[in-house]
This record gives sequence, C-alpha cells and structure tokens, in this order.
Amino acid sequence: MLAKRIIPCLDIRDGKVVKGTNFQNVKEVDDPVSLAKFYNDEGADELVFYDITASYENRSLFTDVLKRVAEQIFIPLTVGGGINEVSDFERVLNAGADKVSVNSGAIKNPSLIGNAAKKYGNQCVVLSMDVKRVDGKFKVFSKGGREMTDIDALEWARRGQEEGAGEIVLNSIDTDGVKKGFDLEMLEAVCNVVSVPVIASGGAGKAEDFKELFKKVNVDAGLAASVFHFKQVRINELKKYLRQNSIEMRI
Repeated sequence: MLAKRIIPCLDIRDGKVVKGTNFQNVKEVDDPVSLAKFYNDEGADELVFYDITASYENRSLFTDVLKRVAEQIFIPLTVGGGINEVSDFERVLNAGADKVSVNSGAIKNPSLIGNAAKKYGNQCVVLSMDVKRVDGKFKVFSKGGREMTDIDALEWARRGQEEGAGEIVLNSIDTDGVKKGFDLEMLEAVCNVVSVPVIASGGAGKAEDFKELFKKVNVDAGLAASVFHFKQVRINELKKYLRQNSIEMRI
C-alpha cells in the first residue's frame, strides 16, 4: 500500500506567504524561506509553491524567492504561477523545482500539458484546478480563482490526464480556508474519472479532516496551508495520528 502524502502549500504574493478564505481577503503570513525550512524539518512529504498573482498580473513567476526556497529544502518541490509556455517549465526547473504546476496557462492552451510532458516527462507536469460549484455543476476557474470559465471540471480533469499530466491538484474554492473539512464530494467525483494521483486541497481545519479524507476518498495526498502555517496542526504529529488510524505514512 502506497503511503499517503502530507503537503504544505506556500501561496506567494510580493515575496511573502499569504492566505485567504474562499480565495478572498488575502493576508500576509510569513517569510517563504523560513517557512519552507520549517516544513522540511517537520517531515512534510513535499512542498507546493504558488506565485498566486502571476497569471492575473500577466507576468512570469518570480524565481528569486523560488531559488532561495529550493536551497533550504530536501523534499520534492512543486511550483506554479504564470506558467504559460514550455520555456517557463525550464525556467522554474532550473530554479530548483521538481514538478511544475499549470493552471490558467493550460486553460488558454491545453497543448501546453502535452508539450511539456513530452519534453520533461509526465511526472513533472501537475494540472492544478481551481473549482467551484455553479448551478449544481463543478466549474473550473482561472487566474487564481478570479475568472469563471465554462469548463466542466470533470471533463477538464479527464482531458488533463489524456494530455499527459502526471498528477492533479484539486483546489475547492467552496471550502478554501473555511477549515470545515475537505470537499469530499468534489474530490470523489474527480477521482472517479482519472487514474493519475489526485491531491486534495482546500478545507483542512484539524487532524480529523485528513483522517476522513484518506478513509473516504481515494486521493494520494492532502494539501493545506493555514492550519500548518499557524501551527494548528503540526505535520509530524499529524502523520503519527494518521498512522495510528491505519493510514500508511512516511515518518
């Protein structure tokens, strides 16, 4: 049985880690370099780094902060924000990323997924999806959750896998930052249409939320931000708790 992964997420704006609720009311939290080192030492399985305003501001991802973060950690690093061309993959991989997350860039140009997968391998390409319920359907949003598209999330997940994405991060806008638990309904719907690993994002508030996630839905990892940033849940303690509840963990 494969071990489940616990992944903290650094949302970066203007060189600082920030966090909001339902993608709104974003506030500064900490310095990304010191926080990345903390998570590396806490036993995180991987780290995700998002430059959350790059697509909205129509610019490239800031690689100076990324390089400093990469120097501090020895766990896999997934990086996203402003990834619009295959050349952007090369830039962030050279800055220290192990995997590259595409979102708005892939919505504009779905062939970006396949072109990058052919050049760097499927395991390097992560499709990140920001999804919200609209009239009872799961709809994909772009530009950091600011703009609704007419794309059905289940169709987009399926297409992302067909194009060559090796992993999917599903961010539920409905549960983001609310801390009432992961969006199990949305996660199950996506897991039912793809076979690549799915990472659950949005809604973690306590250790029990991770237990419920892994017991009820066939996801490969749980991703969270504020509960880890504010030390409401400590990763090393969380992994011990999950193992005690018969969920395989790397400790």
